[in-house]
Amino acid sequence: MAKQLFIDPKERRSPGTASFQDIPLNTYQKKMKDVREEFTEEQLKNILFDMQSIREFETMMQDLRLTGKYCEQEYDYSGPAHLCIGQESAAVGQAFYLEPEDFIFGTHRSHGELIAKGFSTLRKISDDRLLEIMRSSNGGAQLEVVEKEFRGSVRELATRFYLYGIMAEIFGRENGFARGLGNSMHAFFIPFGVYPNNAIVGGSAPVGAGAALYKKVAGDRGIIVANAGDGALGCGPVWEAMNFASMDQFKKLWEEKGGLPILFNFNNNGYGMGGQTSGETMGYDVLARVGAGINPEQMHAERVDGFNVFAVIDAVGRKKKLLEDGKGPALLDVITYRFCGHSTSDANPNRTKEEIQAWEEQDALLDYKRQLIECKVMTKEEIKGVEEEVRELIFQTFKLAIDESVSPRMNLKEHPDAIEKYMFSNEHRLRMKEKKPKVYAPKEENPRWKQIQKKSRSGIKQGKELPSAAVVQIRDAIFEAILDKFYEDPTLISFGEDLRDWGSAYGAYKSLEQSVPYSRLFNSGISEAAIVGAAVGYAMLGGRAIPELMYCDFIGRAGDEVLNQLAKWQSMTAGQLKMPVVLRMGVGSKYGAQHSQEWSSLCAHVPGLKVVYPVTPFDAKGLLNAALSGSDPVIYLESQSLYGIGELFHEEGVPTDYYEVPIGEPDIKRTGSDLTILTIGVTLYRALEAAERFEKEFDISVEVIDARSIVPFHYEKVIESVKKTGKIMVASDACQRGSMINDMAQNITMAAFDSLDAPVVVLGARNWITPVYELEKEYFPQAEWFIDAYHQRIKPLDGYIPMHTFNVNEDLRRGKYGV
Repeated sequence: MAKQLFIDPKERRSPGTASFQDIPLNTYQKKMKDVREEFTEEQLKNILFDMQSIREFETMMQDLRLTGKYCEQEYDYSGPAHLCIGQESAAVGQAFYLEPEDFIFGTHRSHGELIAKGFSTLRKISDDRLLEIMRSSNGGAQLEVVEKEFRGSVRELATRFYLYGIMAEIFGRENGFARGLGNSMHAFFIPFGVYPNNAIVGGSAPVGAGAALYKKVAGDRGIIVANAGDGALGCGPVWEAMNFASMDQFKKLWEEKGGLPILFNFNNNGYGMGGQTSGETMGYDVLARVGAGINPEQMHAERVDGFNVFAVIDAVGRKKKLLEDGKGPALLDVITYRFCGHSTSDANPNRTKEEIQAWEEQDALLDYKRQLIECKVMTKEEIKGVEEEVRELIFQTFKLAIDESVSPRMNLKEHPDAIEKYMFSNEHRLRMKEKKPKVYAPKEENPRWKQIQKKSRSGIKQGKELPSAAVVQIRDAIFEAILDKFYEDPTLISFGEDLRDWGSAYGAYKSLEQSVPYSRLFNSGISEAAIVGAAVGYAMLGGRAIPELMYCDFIGRAGDEVLNQLAKWQSMTAGQLKMPVVLRMGVGSKYGAQHSQEWSSLCAHVPGLKVVYPVTPFDAKGLLNAALSGSDPVIYLESQSLYGIGELFHEEGVPTDYYEVPIGEPDIKRTGSDLTILTIGVTLYRALEAAERFEKEFDISVEVIDARSIVPFHYEKVIESVKKTGKIMVASDACQRGSMINDMAQNITMAAFDSLDAPVVVLGARNWITPVYELEKEYFPQAEWFIDAYHQRIKPLDGYIPMHTFNVNEDLRRGKYGV
């Protein structure tokens, strides 16, 4: 896509061989005696404390699930417990060199990384900062519980505070770091650089890549560690993320040269859930080998003995330096082993007792204790003292976390909006950071901007529709909104397939590259999961992103990232993270079953996503302005068949000045008194055509309302219209089965039942595959469908003969055959 990169046929077709570097495998074999002078006595003791704390914490979780009690204290815990017993040294070694500005993203099995990074960080920040963090967390609620009758240092208090916040979260208590909404698999504590663990296998890879992207774009210090298990290499988004993080453009095209500062850290315990990655479900043999398939540097990949804490410390330290020098990304294959099953319900049917015993004999924690004694750092009695200290710390914190009097759960009866209020943040923020945006030149010098100023802002002049080329089209309105925001919000970036130079598939971004540098507008690979996942990670760190999927049909390629990541992190963090992401997606036309589906209802079904679908230039610009000034994730749908249309409804046309169309507010596009038609998306124009026919042929006055937004949706205008007309039809191009128009019909029926003279009529696309263009009129609602349905479902029209069947028997027939 970049014109300056010449693809030379002679070079591409010339014979030769590709060479690969040798991959280091467990080359670091030093023990404590070999590196004793490199570590202080305090550091060596801290390593023991951290490893022992993880082991005891996970033992507590295991005991609760298997016996219903811990240290004889009974407690019924039925939540998830994916434990890392045996993997402690890998987590502690990873955290040793990480600074507060280094951020980690974890997995469903990341209690170890969670504890290790937190403990590492709280030792590296001042007492004043620790107190500030504890007082501000959840309004000081956690601190209030743990400081009662506590006598000790600020760091000891912070340790108690941190463990309490984690436990309260796991046990679903309101004093948890996410007020109990995250649980075991999603725990986090952002002030310590611990970003949310991810219950989706491999889910942290694309999100972590986006976080690293933010650090690069913003110029912030620190690296990102995206943790995953070896089983995650069976997941496409992980490969997409590694490729995304390795794109050549970071080093060849961007003004700020250098790769993304991300370490893909694979805790390789040999298993997915039960499938054995070595010899059964994978083919790589050595996990570190996969780096050779990503870039010429082979991602600086190596295998490290995760049972040797010093080997992990050394490896992470070296990779951190590479990343800080702009040579990322990097990959570590950390050999480890979990002594327990995938979860506490796993009876290990896939492993022999001999295998588990062989690894238990290599226990890194026991080996580390032996080394402490051999090197005369600690005595056996002192080590036993640490074990007892840790057990008492975990036990006392556990008792606080399960005590209803100090650690209650959310009371949804007293506060029914306790979860609801976190679904959207609804903030209005014109910019996410106060600094000067990076642009090439003043906005007014952009050639596309100049061209648009010469066009008519309205699509109608003296009652006649103007030619498309002479008016501000929907694609122009989108361009104006995005260009304006690039000059206002310094954090704004946009990426996706074919955006830069090409201008996106339908021209909305044409000439944008004339104003915006590579670091803010760039092309990604055909990697929908990485595109959306990276936008999520970018937003988590405080940026605003406009990723684009060329067709909404491609949601399937980014299903987890849209439906589990983008939609959920605001609420799963109890509003601590914002998600200012506007995901632009085209609704196709003419391209058949896999490129012409209207999937607004699929997005609307998932809590946590705002969904808008403007179909006029005025609404397109106004809604995009509103979306780009908010703090919530917005699915922004665009009909590809309407990109060239002008503004037909607002006499003054599309304003040149900034304005917003409130998300959720429908718009009356035609007034009437006998029938209301509510539409979603492009169906508006066929409803207007039907309204003309109703008026001319049957003397029925039709009011047409354009939903514009799907989530949220304000019903007031619709209800008022129904009170006036007594009849309503709801229509969209989405398949009728499971469509949002059914929800709308239900809500309208309940809210306006006394005003209705007939049942609400719903018109959606047929429950088929989308056919070829020549057959689309038999698939999507057409003008005559409205008249046919009115005749058969609302009131017969004198002398009218319907062309399509809309009655109960036909509904039952379709239901019987699933069509």
